[in-house]
Amino acid sequence: MPHTQLPVVLDKIISLTKVRDSNALELSLAQTLLALANVKNTTIHSAGNIIRMNHALAHDQKITETEAMPPAIITALSTSLDTAKPLVIPLDESKKLTLFPLMCSKQKPFAIISVEETETVSNHGLTMQILHIYHNFLSLINDNERDTLTGLLNRKTFDLKINDTISNLQSNVLNQIANEHNYLAIFDIDHFKRVNDTYGHLIGDEVLLLFSQQMEKNFRDQDLLFRFGGEEFVGIFQCASNDAITHILNRFRKTIEDFNFPQVGKVTVSCGYTKILAFDLSSKVIDRADTALYHAKNNGRNQVSQHEQLIDSGQLVEKNTSGEVELF
Repeated sequence: MPHTQLPVVLDKIISLTKVRDSNALELSLAQTLLALANVKNTTIHSAGNIIRMNHALAHDQKITETEAMPPAIITALSTSLDTAKPLVIPLDESKKLTLFPLMCSKQKPFAIISVEETETVSNHGLTMQILHIYHNFLSLINDNERDTLTGLLNRKTFDLKINDTISNLQSNVLNQIANEHNYLAIFDIDHFKRVNDTYGHLIGDEVLLLFSQQMEKNFRDQDLLFRFGGEEFVGIFQCASNDAITHILNRFRKTIEDFNFPQVGKVTVSCGYTKILAFDLSSKVIDRADTALYHAKNNGRNQVSQHEQLIDSGQLVEKNTSGEVELF
């Protein structure tokens, strides 16, 4: 690497390590890779989201899409995942595309970085060093953002994400965009204290871990999943309608009901959820979902309840003076 290029690369690394949010870190990584010599385009495929950067874009601009990764790239990439080494795909006589799989601790790719460069000069060594810095720093962020036992996002991260969701809803209202609705759901494992008392806390922790794994398996990559503490979990979802989110949550409830937990056997879950509104207060959103959960647990458990539906059906009464909800 030319000595004159070193300050530019170091400046990008400094910018990369200033970020404290994993999503913003991806954008910073794309900008950093783009600053390398002979890199024409950089694309990051991660959790169903795509960030594209090229020299025609301003460095603080990003493009996010929900399209799937091209099948040709998936096919080519599968040949290199065992070794986690870069894979070079020739595009034409003068250009090539290099795929860099980013591996998580379970040795599975959590993101794919594709870099388009010229055939004449390769920057694989420098690119790999940047990616190693990115991976190490992402691990530090994940340690801060995630629950130690389950690997789900933690309560501290929830406070940030719920406020971001409300803020985005406010922007969408101002821009008259309303393609999907946002929902907050709270899950509580039924009779979990009985599990701990009967089988011990180690088995209880195993139930929590298996439960969280079922959450990750059954919900989409873009759904935000949190462990609130104890046996309580939270999800933030985007869906087109109340019917859609009700179906999704009931499908998960049935999955847990049918799952065989080793040594424990059958476990069920109750869920309460509510629609997140623009200009909502996060505390009010949580209170509505928690009230719906309380109703589900006191009316048979192993069921899903929506706050708004309970109000409409008369099973809950909302006090106009204080905004609080009374249970019959």
